[in-house]
Amino acid sequence: MNASFTKLMKQEGLCNEVIRTFAAYYADLAKGEKGYISANEINPPSSANLIQYDQIKHKSSERLLANTVVIKLNGGLGTSMGLSKAKSLLPVKGNMNFLDIISRQILTLRAKTGYDVLLMFMNSFSTEEDTLKYLQKYPELGKQGLPISFVQNKFPRIRQDNLLPYESQDKAAMWNPPGHGDLYTAISSGGLLEALIQHGYRYAFVSNADNLGATVDTCIPAYMEENNIPFIMEVCHRTSMDKKGGHLSEDKGGQLLLREIAQCPEAEVEQFQDVDYYKYFNTNNLWIDLKALEWQIISNEGLMLLPLIVNPKIVEGTPVYQLETAMGSAISIFPNAKALVVSRERFAPVKKTNDLLTIWSDAYELNDQYQIVLKRGLDKAPQIVLDETYYGKIADLQQRFPTGAPSLNGCRELIVSGDVTFLDYIICEGNVNLTATKPVSLRNQLLTGIMNLDG
Repeated sequence: MNASFTKLMKQEGLCNEVIRTFAAYYADLAKGEKGYISANEINPPSSANLIQYDQIKHKSSERLLANTVVIKLNGGLGTSMGLSKAKSLLPVKGNMNFLDIISRQILTLRAKTGYDVLLMFMNSFSTEEDTLKYLQKYPELGKQGLPISFVQNKFPRIRQDNLLPYESQDKAAMWNPPGHGDLYTAISSGGLLEALIQHGYRYAFVSNADNLGATVDTCIPAYMEENNIPFIMEVCHRTSMDKKGGHLSEDKGGQLLLREIAQCPEAEVEQFQDVDYYKYFNTNNLWIDLKALEWQIISNEGLMLLPLIVNPKIVEGTPVYQLETAMGSAISIFPNAKALVVSRERFAPVKKTNDLLTIWSDAYELNDQYQIVLKRGLDKAPQIVLDETYYGKIADLQQRFPTGAPSLNGCRELIVSGDVTFLDYIICEGNVNLTATKPVSLRNQLLTGIMNLDG
């Protein structure tokens, strides 16, 4: 690796383990590696690698709450939705944001069980300050024995033409987040992993802060304990809505692995998106045996190297590479790692404004444990497709739903094409497909079927 990278990273205060990790990935890039995983190297996962959630629910063991740390990935700004602060500060149910709901989930669990369940957030440099400031609202969280947050690292961007550091007057433009695969380096390099184990923590439940369906269920670590499983990834059945996301597979030796679309050769994208062939996607709900993780890092001379994702970008007009990893790809590192097939109730993320509208609506409710659940009687959430031109940003969504979401608990699908504002007392039922070629406002209406709003 060019010495300029080492100098740059040291100047930023990045520790030796982070520099060594970047150097290992950089060496792969310099050799021409693109991080591709070809279809001829893998198969769909075999039944021996899959666990059915319904078959292990009876294994719940409340005592494991004392040995489980809950880690929420909270590094995102939600820039794709027009946000400039931590995405978790976005109001998501009534006047509560993600941080409110997560905090109340943990505090309620503590009160109900008597166990001081440990909560941590992995923040980025962009979200750390705002998150800690907001969490002062919940002083009880600050009384736990270990820090409530730790910060994700960063990698230098690399020029594509000469593989040297990308330089800019805007210092922030020189760096990229290394992906949530940095979790393992972030908790090990600062001594946090060692501290967790010394405090008696054996399992980590890791999930995205924007997935309010990801709640603690001790049947999973109980099953891991009974069957000596070091790593479990929660997966769901793919649908056409999930075809562009990463999928679960296994290598020719039967070891599970995760393949993201950035790791798919261009000629194989059609098969990658075949949801009947590759049937499962990663929810990013992971359960990790911390002692097994510690052993992996020790045996690899202090590093946790994951399958590389080379992400080409254009920054300020210059082609660059971003070196990234996905934390779910660690499933290929741990022998006897398994995938747990769960229902969509454990996967309710907010990646786009469509998702946010669904959570806002009466199709979802908060139960007395502050868990976001489908309204009684619903077996799945409505599919929402909103016109990106008019609803792509949060401000646009709030402008066109000024009084909140319409009633969606009787709706299977809502598709909106055009500029439609939803005012008071709107009910959507069945499959609703609205089209407008000019701005339209709706109030006091039952919407169903295909409707051209121009007439």
